[in-house]
Amino acid sequence: MNSTVRSNVLLAAVAALACAMGFAQSSGEAIYKQKCQNCHGPDGMANSGIGKVMKVKPVNDPEVKKLTEAEMIDLARNGMGKMQPYKDELSGAQIKASVDYFRTFIK
Repeated sequence: MNSTVRSNVLLAAVAALACAMGFAQSSGEAIYKQKCQNCHGPDGMANSGIGKVMKVKPVNDPEVKKLTEAEMIDLARNGMGKMQPYKDELSGAQIKASVDYFRTFIK
């Protein structure tokens, strides 16, 4: 009986840890998909219909590539041109996580 209880407790702990790690690793991706992907595209290339209409620059544009992380965070927080500000919708940590995910597209 003790072996069964120990196994169940261990299994529950492993499951909880796996869920927590999965959320931590994908929070920026999830926020990007929810708030940014419609305009910036699934790979940052801004090739969505909305992205093309709004003339969003792709991640490989030299002007985008030269932006620092802090500048991108500021743009997401305060908006720019047709891009809405997210300071009232997302926390600072959420904005940073989505920017960090976006920056993975820069090559």
